Amino acid sequence: MAKTMKAAIFVENGRIVLDEKPIPDIAPTDALVRITTTTICGTDVHILKGEYPVAKGLTIGHEPVGVIEKLGSGVTGFEEGQRVVIGAITPSGWSNACLCGCGAQDGAGTKHGWKPYGGWKFGNTIDGSQAEYLRVPDALANLAVIPDHITDEQVLMCPDIMSTGFSGAESGGVKIGDTVAVFAQGPIGLCATAGAKLMGATKIIAVDSVPARIEMAKRLGADEVVDFKAEDPVEAIMRITDGRGVDVAIEALGVQSTFEAGLRILRPGGTLSSLGVYSSDLKIPLDAFAAGLGDTTIRTTLCPGGKERMRRMLEVVASGRVDLSGLVTHRFKLDQIEEAYELFANQRDGVLKVAITP
Repeated sequence: MAKTMKAAIFVENGRIVLDEKPIPDIAPTDALVRITTTTICGTDVHILKGEYPVAKGLTIGHEPVGVIEKLGSGVTGFEEGQRVVIGAITPSGWSNACLCGCGAQDGAGTKHGWKPYGGWKFGNTIDGSQAEYLRVPDALANLAVIPDHITDEQVLMCPDIMSTGFSGAESGGVKIGDTVAVFAQGPIGLCATAGAKLMGATKIIAVDSVPARIEMAKRLGADEVVDFKAEDPVEAIMRITDGRGVDVAIEALGVQSTFEAGLRILRPGGTLSSLGVYSSDLKIPLDAFAAGLGDTTIRTTLCPGGKERMRRMLEVVASGRVDLSGLVTHRFKLDQIEEAYELFANQRDGVLKVAITP
């Protein structure tokens, strides 16, 4: 086995480059996974642009699909050669946060066992998946075996996009018969649309302006679409709901305008479920917040991870209840990752998600 591997490395703001790094060593509780497919996330673009700080020299990426190359001596119940998916969030499984069911805020090893978004390690605090090999910490809590009849591309959305998008509907408490609006039909918003349908929403309003994304939203469950470039989305949604507003608004972009619009279209007592990664302060307008008397819920969510969450995502794929394969619009080799970043970061050529293979 070679001693080095190719990896996409953060060099400085505006530069992620392919370079050579040592293949990771593993501890007894780790696994080494040979990456067979991964992708680029909007969060990676935030890192590229310097909007989210990470250490120079870090391997980027947090959406891994691969094959177990080597298991640590303390990892049982898995075999080398098994195909696995690993969540973007890799909780330890034993911290206070994990034992409270909040693994995304895993604070393993800290004084109180909680750490803000501490479960997000890949491409944040440890080397990530845009490489030939990946060290998976706390492997017993994070490896999920892929059924043989499912392809890599079918499960590529499971680690982050699917889990995050679905969590927007889950955190929003979508109920059977609800009316739901989803702002931004990028990959996460599209998965939020699909998740809202799975949870029983009977009127889903998708907001976007890109024709291809609007068409995909319809395929995944949107009943109405609002082109925000053609009309004011707040006015349009209030018209569609006959002035009632929506039960749940899902914000999947991470900017002031969509966050505020989501508040403005809620019925009294409604929920704004926020999935955006924000890079500046947010303001809550007094009228949209009903002066604090509207029984409004604002809920933020970080992608749920761990092997049980991945098992559930795999079950959704295997059942055929949701088909997200259409989200992969472009394919690149790892050697082309800089080209893939240029395409994805600039949202050219109708890109939704890219598949990166060795």
